[in-house]
Amino acid sequence: MRIKRRDAELWMSHRMLPEFLKQRIRRYEQYKWQENRGVEEEKLIGNLPKDLRRDIKRHLCLELLRKVPLFENMENQLLEALCDRLKPVLYTERSYIVREGDPVDEMLFIMRGKLATATTNGGRTGFFNSSGIKAGDFCGEELLTWALDPNSSNLPISTRIVETISEVEAFALMPDDLKCVASQFRRLINSKQLQHTFRFYSVQWRTWGACFIQAAWRRYRKKKAERLLREEEERIQAMENKEGSSPSFTATVYASRFASSALRHLRSGKRNRVPRPQRLLPLMPQKPAELDFTSQIN
Repeated sequence: MRIKRRDAELWMSHRMLPEFLKQRIRRYEQYKWQENRGVEEEKLIGNLPKDLRRDIKRHLCLELLRKVPLFENMENQLLEALCDRLKPVLYTERSYIVREGDPVDEMLFIMRGKLATATTNGGRTGFFNSSGIKAGDFCGEELLTWALDPNSSNLPISTRIVETISEVEAFALMPDDLKCVASQFRRLINSKQLQHTFRFYSVQWRTWGACFIQAAWRRYRKKKAERLLREEEERIQAMENKEGSSPSFTATVYASRFASSALRHLRSGKRNRVPRPQRLLPLMPQKPAELDFTSQIN
């Protein structure tokens, strides 16, 4: 470790890296050393025979994968196919895994640590949604939808920013590996439970669902306000017809006019509303793509 640290310091000085980058490199190397004592696991396992490599991956990953809700009810053959292609990754605190608008180049299954994710819905003014990701969750689910599409070419674009809150240990599936594993998912074509689980734990689906509920609630509140104003207008009109020339007739007329004016204003505002920045919040984000198990992978 001292030799590696010395080499890293010499390299950082030679490249004249700023101090904040040096600190991040030192923190990452220290965290990596704590986890594997300097052994390059992927390189070591990759040089072993295929059967031994497969058995080691299963020993390291299989039980951890079962703790991921998306995979807990899957059969062993599919989990073993995933184990063979998983890559262990480490992230230090306050590291950006992906930024909004960047290509998604890995799907992560979190084993330990906490992350924060947020979106502005493509930079839309007034829109902001944030959420947390913990052990057992996953991110980069756009890549799974992309892998199941036989006509996909370019990597999907991230709709969220994902940043680590603490040190994170995870397993990653790269795009090419996910394409190969996706063919195994065809056998789950009738598994509605998998699709429901994916939606429940997908940050994209949770965000869209929350916005859908909020929009429905706003529509309900607006319709309720219109109905109450209309009922009030009808009630006052009935009182006006009933009381005729009573002493309160003038007040009743003014109240009736006020209710009618408020109702007309509400209805006209619904048709002629000018968009304002604070009014953009109710706009819905794009609905996430469904997992398509019916397409055949080339």
